[in-house]
Order: sequence, then structure tokens, then C-alpha cells
Amino acid sequence: MAKLDLLSKGLTTCQGCPMELIGRAALEVLGPKTITMTPPSCSAILTGSGDETGWGIPSVQTVLMSLPAFASGVSEALKIQGRDDVTVMGFAGDGGTFDIGLQALSGAIERGHKAVFICYNNEAYMNTGNQRSSATTLGASTKTTPTGKKEVSKNIDFMLLHTPLAYQATASVGNIKDFKRKLAKAAAKDGPCFIHVLTPCPSGWKFPTDQTIQIAKLAVKSGAWLQFEREDGKITINQQPADFELIHDYLNRQKRFSRIDGDIRARIIAEARSRYETLRRLSELACL
Repeated sequence: MAKLDLLSKGLTTCQGCPMELIGRAALEVLGPKTITMTPPSCSAILTGSGDETGWGIPSVQTVLMSLPAFASGVSEALKIQGRDDVTVMGFAGDGGTFDIGLQALSGAIERGHKAVFICYNNEAYMNTGNQRSSATTLGASTKTTPTGKKEVSKNIDFMLLHTPLAYQATASVGNIKDFKRKLAKAAAKDGPCFIHVLTPCPSGWKFPTDQTIQIAKLAVKSGAWLQFEREDGKITINQQPADFELIHDYLNRQKRFSRIDGDIRARIIAEARSRYETLRRLSELACL
């Protein structure tokens, strides 16, 4: 493996996969002194099973519900060894973060273990064929919601605002420079950090494979995805939505929303506006 290829080329991720791009960008920031762990998920393609892995750094394939517990143990072992120059990176999707891994994540944050938890959110259990998760957007068709999901997505970012994270941020594969900046901040903190990254999935969201970055950019521009960070108790909104009506265009570009009606569209836009307004008010507070 070439010296700078900390994630091997030629991996079998899907064409247009943003998860692999996020993994590569993460290691460009963190470098070789990184230990990563992934649950059974799309990211398992990077970690592999058995004696071979795509990572050029130490990696662990965890059980689905316990990645943050594994990260906690590795973090404490490094502390005992006096190794403060190694970053522990948890790398999981929305299933392993919002749902099955939420309890372990909550515990790791509460105990204050030094680690960076990255959630690449493709809004469903994509590795097993696109089943709905609590991150799936209202109205989206999946294998288990063929007529469209009936509930709004879990707002994990607002939930975690009430936890003692050393650093918290949202990011998007549509702005890798912003993601890298935030990851560099997180790696420098002495405590648990969480970065939530929007990763549109061409195979699950049903859009052309060359449109991944454009879809991600449109999500932020329309307000369907909010870009912010929390540091030292202060929330900063990184990019203001241009026009929430652009959400119509965002939805139209994805066949998973082909069955939604006007009422569902209105609910999706209303939820986006509500989340932004809440975030705006929180950002005006001196400290959380």
C-alpha cells in the first residue's frame, strides 16, 4: 500500500458511494496514528472480515450495538499507555448510531471517553437492502416502508445537544473542506466528539450515481440538512438555508419520494423550517 493511501483503492463500495469518500477524507486529516472501528454496515466493506482490511491503520470490526463501547476500551487503554497522539475514530451509519448503537453511544459520551464518533447518515439500513431506520425521512420509500415512511426522522443532533460532548458538528459530503475542518477540531479535543455527516446513497435514494455531491449540496441549500457546530457551549450555524421551497427540487431528484403527495411535502418542509428556527434560537443563547 502506498504511504499516503490509508484507505486502499479498488474497494467494492457502490458507484457514487459517499461513505468511502468520507472515510478517505477523515484519514487525510487524522493520519496514520488513528485506530478505527466499524459495526456491521456499509463501512464493513472497508474493514473487511478475517485477515484482510482496506484500512491502512489498525481497525476493528465490532458488533452492531457496541461500537462506542469498543471505542471506550481502546481509548482507556491508550490513556493507560500514555499515548495521547493516537485518535480513536468510530465510523458508523445511522443504523448503528441512531438505533442499535444509541445506548452505547450515550454511555461513552456520559463517561467522557476521548474519541471521535463519525455518523455517515444515508437514512436507512443500506447494507442489508434499504430498510427504514429512525433517520429515514418522512415519506421515503424503503423495503420496509414501500408506501413511504409515516414518521419524521429522529433529530439526534438536538438530542445530543443535551450531552457533555467536547465538540459536536454536522457536515456534508457536499463540502469536504468543511468536514475536514470540523474533524481537525474534534481530534484536538480531550473528550468525546460527534460529527454527523449527510451521505446521500444513490442505490437507496434512487438518483444517478454521478449526482451524489449535487444532492448533498442541495440538501444544505434547501434547509433539508442543517450545517452547524457546538463548541464551548456555543452553537454556530455554518450555512443559512437559501430557500426552503428548494426542498421540492431536492425531493423530486430522488425516486424514493416518487409516491409522496402534497400533504407529505408540506410536512417535510414544515419540519425543516421548525428545526432551523429552533437551531437559530439556540445559536442566539450565550451558552448551552
